[in-house]
Amino acid sequence: MKIGIPLETRSGETRVASTPEIVKKLAGKGFEILVESGAGARAGYPDADYAQAGAQLTDRAGAYDVDLLLKVRRPDAEDVEAMRPGGLLISLLETCGEDPLLSAMLAKGMRVLGMERMPRTSRAQSMDALSSQSNLAGYRAVIEAAARYGRFFPMMMTSAGSAKPARVAVLGAGVAGLQAIATARRLGADVHAYDVRPETREQILSLGAKPIVLDLGESGAGEGGYARELSDEAKARQQSALGDELAKAHVIITTALIPCRPAPVLVTEEVVARLRPGSVIVDLAAASGGNCPLTVADEIVERHGVTIVGITNFPALVPADASAFYARNLFNLIEIMVQPGASGPELKDLTQDDITAAMLVSARSGG
Repeated sequence: MKIGIPLETRSGETRVASTPEIVKKLAGKGFEILVESGAGARAGYPDADYAQAGAQLTDRAGAYDVDLLLKVRRPDAEDVEAMRPGGLLISLLETCGEDPLLSAMLAKGMRVLGMERMPRTSRAQSMDALSSQSNLAGYRAVIEAAARYGRFFPMMMTSAGSAKPARVAVLGAGVAGLQAIATARRLGADVHAYDVRPETREQILSLGAKPIVLDLGESGAGEGGYARELSDEAKARQQSALGDELAKAHVIITTALIPCRPAPVLVTEEVVARLRPGSVIVDLAAASGGNCPLTVADEIVERHGVTIVGITNFPALVPADASAFYARNLFNLIEIMVQPGASGPELKDLTQDDITAAMLVSARSGG
């Protein structure tokens, strides 16, 4: 069975779907690995390392003409055209609802596994790419904030005087938010955190942060560990009560997302105007409209004296580790998908495993 690792062509994307370490493991299991030349260069993995690990270096056409194609980002129309009919794609699909690219792949007889569809179960934890990449995003968001904030994060006492710790507010206590809390605490900040799901309070406390508690009259807990969208009345209460807490912060990191819905507005322009000049907002929901209406996707802007960071791909800022984590997620997934065959590894029936069945895209399930 041939596995292809192409170069990611999305603007600003530096990750690669597999690393030399994982390629060596896949080759040891009997797979033939074809890596597009230069695929790992931006993540710090040169062609020579892939070749030494047992991969065959090839061009774009060779990397796509395979039985199993591994990608990080959603394919484009040219990618779909180059894919082998009847092949299998595993990738982040970044789609909701009707999708002509998915329809085109299905029309070629391809099977498609979306990494976003990974079920939130203990068995699937080692394959959960959304979690592994969100961890990196939460960490890198704090580093970005600290670099752009014109004061110390920790309390500092020197012969020239002392400085109070920065007050950091983290909105959303999912994987990214919890990592942001932990990173900000390691840097010595005074961290406060808020989530609409009441069960996150203990997690916030365990990391040494202070929970922001608001009475909204309803819970924001949704299915599968995700937040659900609040009612309009609860949203109004949330914005009013949260505004006073956020106005005290020096750095705000927002991570609130609702799958396949616009990001909820948590930091209003009124709140931004109340922040101390020089404050920083890092909006991890920028790609979905932003938790702040002043956020501009893929730009860093200043409004009311506040720096607002709208980077949409934080994992790409730490590409070596982001690629390594993603490659391990894929390897763990592939291990449950294949079985030994007469001429090498063979795919099992993907509908018979609860993990691959949940990830499998069909004409009926759409995006």
